[in-house]
Amino acid sequence: MDYYSSHISKLIEELSKLPGVGAKSAQRLAFHIIGMSSEQVDSLSKAIKDAKGNVNYCRECFTLTDGEVCPICASEKRDHKTIMVVENTRDLAAYEKTGKYNGVYHVLHGAISPMLGIGPADIKLKELIKRLESDVNEVIIATNSTLEGETTAMYIAKLIKPTGIEVSRIASGVPVGGDLEYIDEVTLLRALEGRRLL
Repeated sequence: MDYYSSHISKLIEELSKLPGVGAKSAQRLAFHIIGMSSEQVDSLSKAIKDAKGNVNYCRECFTLTDGEVCPICASEKRDHKTIMVVENTRDLAAYEKTGKYNGVYHVLHGAISPMLGIGPADIKLKELIKRLESDVNEVIIATNSTLEGETTAMYIAKLIKPTGIEVSRIASGVPVGGDLEYIDEVTLLRALEGRRLL
């Protein structure tokens, strides 16, 4: 039996499809949205549509950006000879919050997972190897400490080692099974400073 009108039920259903939003959170968000002014709702829906229509991949690092090149890749103050490889844009943001990393990034948009049918061709690995044709001194692999993250790290290290470019892995101050986006800046900084060669 539906407790709400079809419009409210549909809004709750759509919101509950978002990651990390359960039925109760979806319900709370739906009622909050309904209580907002028309201008606020228009502003929210415009922001969603604008983001969807204007955000694309940076042509250098493949993070999400609204320009051709993201601000990090465009910055001359960054060390373009050091590339940190992360699984997604949220992980990049987590490292940027430390304020201590001055290199650039490469966003894979996933990790190798044979169980899920995700192979090396399904993430941005070819693009990483192409970037290494330019002047690069070190690649820091900062994939998550999960089975998929470790598998991806080993695969990348095998690809890069023959090139002579230094390959390191973030230290395991990051707990196994932990997602980088949820880890505090101090732990991330320790993991970065304690990286080891692969």
